[in-house]
Amino acid sequence: MLFRNLDAITILLTIPAVLWAISFHEFCHAFAAKMVGDPTAERFGRLTLNPLSHFDPIGALLLLFVGFGWAKPVPINTRYFRHPRRDIFIVSIAGVAGNMLTAALCVLILRFFGGAIFSLAGEHGITMIGQMFRINLFLAAFNLIPIPPLDGSKIIYSFLPFSALKYYYWLEQYGMLILIVMIMTGATRLILSPILSVLIGILRLLE
Repeated sequence: MLFRNLDAITILLTIPAVLWAISFHEFCHAFAAKMVGDPTAERFGRLTLNPLSHFDPIGALLLLFVGFGWAKPVPINTRYFRHPRRDIFIVSIAGVAGNMLTAALCVLILRFFGGAIFSLAGEHGITMIGQMFRINLFLAAFNLIPIPPLDGSKIIYSFLPFSALKYYYWLEQYGMLILIVMIMTGATRLILSPILSVLIGILRLLE
């Protein structure tokens, strides 16, 4: 994986990227929920960029050393949604969109200001922005895996016919267990590869 065998300095430079990636991801969920009428996340103090409000130790460590992980899920109450399927899609895709926006900004910064950053901060400055790009890209891709409780499963839920929802609810009961097994066996890489290819293709439009 991309994040193995990092030296101590690179790990230190990656920590801000991890904190930003998980905080902005969850903030985007909370903000989108508020925009479609659900104040639950805001009431629980999740409409914030403060990493402490979103921090999950295991998920953050996995994100730092493996390249994908998670934060504490943002609470939502679908009873507030005026158009439940549409609004679930909006809230679910918001976190991924936030990470992709950050990755896109990193690409633009390196493209237009890479030389200036290298002159001011040397290789460490370039490394920090590069890790910010990689962490956000991988977090976006990981969350698009269509297994509960990840965002990808909720995005698919928004388009499932009602006759198929019972299978989704069954999978939801065992989603976390399935996800852990996939991470431990390396099966997530098989799903991540095509997702990453699509996301990188989107970012290449900035070139």
